[in-house]
Amino acid sequence: MADKLKTIYVCSECGFESAKWFGKCPGCGNWNTMTEEVREPVSRSRSASVRPSAPTAAPQPITEISTEDEQRYFTGSRELDRVLGGGLVKGSLVLLGGDPGIGKSTILLQICEHLGRNLKILYISGEESRRQIKLRATRLGVNCANLFILTETDIEGIAERIRSEKPDVVMVDSIQTMNFKELSSSPGSVTQVRECTNILLRTSKALDIPCIIVGHVNKDGAIAGPKVLEHIVDAVLYFEGDKQMSYRILRAVKNRYGSTNEIGVFCMNDNGLSEVENPSLMLLSGRPKNVSGTCVACTMEGSRPILAEIQGLVTNSGFGNPRRMCTGFDYNRMSMLLAVLEKRCGYYFSSMDAYINVIGGLRLDEPAADLAVTLALVSSLKDMIVPEDVLAFGEVGLTGEIRAVHHADRRVLEAARLGFRTCILPYHNLKNTILPEGLDMKLVGVRTVRDAVEALLQGHG
Repeated sequence: MADKLKTIYVCSECGFESAKWFGKCPGCGNWNTMTEEVREPVSRSRSASVRPSAPTAAPQPITEISTEDEQRYFTGSRELDRVLGGGLVKGSLVLLGGDPGIGKSTILLQICEHLGRNLKILYISGEESRRQIKLRATRLGVNCANLFILTETDIEGIAERIRSEKPDVVMVDSIQTMNFKELSSSPGSVTQVRECTNILLRTSKALDIPCIIVGHVNKDGAIAGPKVLEHIVDAVLYFEGDKQMSYRILRAVKNRYGSTNEIGVFCMNDNGLSEVENPSLMLLSGRPKNVSGTCVACTMEGSRPILAEIQGLVTNSGFGNPRRMCTGFDYNRMSMLLAVLEKRCGYYFSSMDAYINVIGGLRLDEPAADLAVTLALVSSLKDMIVPEDVLAFGEVGLTGEIRAVHHADRRVLEAARLGFRTCILPYHNLKNTILPEGLDMKLVGVRTVRDAVEALLQGHG
């Protein structure tokens, strides 16, 4: 007697499964994300289709495992290699996520031109036809003989094709279009995405082939986002940025072969994505001069110091409750800094609207940007100009003290390279910062926020 079909409800955001429907997902707390799916019993044919062709290996002591022959494939993009931790690792499964149209397919085609010089690449697309991919490759200047295009959505056929062709690199665009015939749910559902990724994972590990899969993100939850896949893949990369802006930031959320603190900066133009080798110079271009309410901060993204302009605007409120708004900075942290300025420094914002904006689409999550934010707010409140050659960084505590941050010497050197002559930094960092001979940089160590404001007034009053 055949097994009965089972109806379950799966969250399209986090993959939480339940036998009954919930308006609010118990797993992630999102509303109206539980979708009904029919769970079929696992057949023998399905079990055989996902079983890797390689035999089961015997256990081996870790002391006998050698990594001397381990090598990475360089993609030709230094920004992408930086985020990956040095290049593509053999047998790794990398998820490249981001909003539709942000540049995921573009960067994959662009790196094919470099990888295809010595490697065989299989580019699998379930969204575009061969002619569409050829037209886009021509526009991007990609014309490599080792790049093979396969337009297919059947994941079992794709896995079999990978085993027969044995390419060096596999790219799948996108995972939401792949379909596993043994499941009755539609492509893009949580179950389909999870099972298709598992098949690609087993195939990639068995043949020691790096595989990059693209995952779309949709705000309305109609398509399963890559959140479900983060525990399956080896690395998760996210493209950040507004499609209306030309700059894109590639950030690693998970990486088993490298750091998750590194970022890559790209610029979208007519010829595709180009690398931005000096993000600080890009973010500081077009800065206003002799205008109040602006200050430059230096934040660390992994091992790279990045300078960003922070703009603050404080104006009289026309409402009973003053308005607060942040772009590129944490709203709750801004509220804390405003409370510190009122309580510890005597600058009152209770009847003022306050706005913070980080120029260039960059998001500052490091506490070292606190001091620059406070100086920008005070500068706008008092109509006090922060000179254009002044840089500030430091963490602000609830008592108004300025706490030390790491890599202060790297931040100072990057600021000096871009023409800054004065750096306001925590006093405890000043003692351990040694400047090279001949470096024209004035370091001002401050203990509190009040000291930082007074240093501006005394030195540039």
